[in-house]
Amino acid sequence: MQIINPATGDLIRTVEEDDETSVLLKYDQCRNAQPAWQAVSLENRIAILRQFSELVKERIEELALTLTNEVGKPLQQSRNEINGARTRIDWLLKNAGKTLADEVMVLEPGLEERIRYEPLGVIGNISAWNYPWLVGVNVFVPALLAGNGVLYKPSEYATLTGLAITNLLHQAGVPDTVFQVCVGTGTTGALLLELPLDGYFFTGSYKTGNKIYQQLAHRMVPVQCELGGKDPLYVADDVEDVASVAAGTADGAFYNNGQSCCAVERIYVHEKVFDDYLQAFLKEVKSYKIGAPTEAGVYIGALSRGGQVRFLEDQVSDAVSKGAKLETGGHAIAGAGFYFEPTVLTNVNHKMAVMKEESFGPVIGIMKVKDDAEAVNLMKDTEYGLTAAVYSKSRQRAEHILQEMDTGTGYWNCCDRVSAALPWSGRKHSGFGVTLSNAGLRAFTRPKAYHMKG
Repeated sequence: MQIINPATGDLIRTVEEDDETSVLLKYDQCRNAQPAWQAVSLENRIAILRQFSELVKERIEELALTLTNEVGKPLQQSRNEINGARTRIDWLLKNAGKTLADEVMVLEPGLEERIRYEPLGVIGNISAWNYPWLVGVNVFVPALLAGNGVLYKPSEYATLTGLAITNLLHQAGVPDTVFQVCVGTGTTGALLLELPLDGYFFTGSYKTGNKIYQQLAHRMVPVQCELGGKDPLYVADDVEDVASVAAGTADGAFYNNGQSCCAVERIYVHEKVFDDYLQAFLKEVKSYKIGAPTEAGVYIGALSRGGQVRFLEDQVSDAVSKGAKLETGGHAIAGAGFYFEPTVLTNVNHKMAVMKEESFGPVIGIMKVKDDAEAVNLMKDTEYGLTAAVYSKSRQRAEHILQEMDTGTGYWNCCDRVSAALPWSGRKHSGFGVTLSNAGLRAFTRPKAYHMKG
């Protein structure tokens, strides 16, 4: 399999893909080794994962450059991602002890009722390319802490990062039989779905997630799908610093080239502040430096996949043909690599694909609304349910709107952020299941009830 640098189109290196024989061998090794890993004390498993985090810290520059070269994100954003992953690991390590420990629910003379959180067994982790460190640690760190074996399939667009993660986990003390990497395209991922795993954890598109869920439903084992979004954001008329709100929300839309599950994908602005907001938003977007992701100060790097350029062109063309106004951008950037101009559209409506279908790129539609009620109706008009955001001076007003949203996350005066302390989950076509928080730690366990009399 060829690993291509999306910023230049150059070949970085070739890697050998796993086939049916090698995947089955890795599964058998993992299945046989998992009981011994489960027998390792939780305290020691925590220590091993802490060493993994320290190794990541020591090699961050090397790891960030690898990430930038294969996915195209600016180097500083790669550093930010890896540091963010370490922050999540730290939270998980600090909370694993109390969350995964036995819970005594009833203790009285002659009776103890206890819950024990046992590992699922061997799980499959089919991961994503846009944030391979962050979405990776959401799954494999709590899975390993809980005593599971892991078959880890990194995206083919983040293979070298996946191999680096695997190498550091093994160096830290995770047995190489317990954490196994399976390299390849979707064909390799499909091989994992044929294995009798004890849980499947997928991060990616709704289309693929839906297919995976239907294929695995008869297995009667946990299947978690973290899928896409069409995340709405509303700017109310009482915001006090329009320029600051515009800058922050533009970052929410365009950070990582808009290739974030929880990126702002559509914006609704109260008519009283629309003109000022749009002017400030465009000023911010036009200030972004576009260029080689290894160059200092670059904010917009290359798209990770070449096919996404045509997809974004089609969204823009569809919107303009239906009456949208192209305020800035809208075109692929000529030259080597996969680059697309930061794009802002106004006069948009929900008959346009850009307001209904996930863009996953540096394209945003901004729509004027007359009041909160219109904003709420438009925000709710989606098949997705990942996040929703409201910018307003009034917390009460924002919470009232967010309560109307059928989403896993609500934001007030912020957007496009994730906290390890809070559950990360989607609704509707954004998926189901949970990672992060105490609930995310326990997602990799099976509770067993003990009724102890005597």
